Amino acid sequence: MLNRISATDAGNNLPDIINRVVFAHEPVILTVSGKPVAAVISLEDFQFLQDFEDQTDIDDALKAAEEPGKNITAGQMRKELGLTDYGLPG
Repeated sequence: MLNRISATDAGNNLPDIINRVVFAHEPVILTVSGKPVAAVISLEDFQFLQDFEDQTDIDDALKAAEEPGKNITAGQMRKELGLTDYGLPG
């Protein structure tokens, strides 16, 4: 079960929370008025999630590239989106 703590209590116990998260690898859920609003995780866990998300994006892009469909150039895409060459509205 995940540790839950109010945001107020978390502020008063930040060193303890950091120790739990970093050394015990225990994520901590912060609550406001009893409702979960945020999670505190170790930098190592955060990096793992970032890498996983990046790999998922790459896998999705590779799948999309294999699907049949209409291919357009970057210039055509900018024109369809009403953007200039600098990515700003035209």
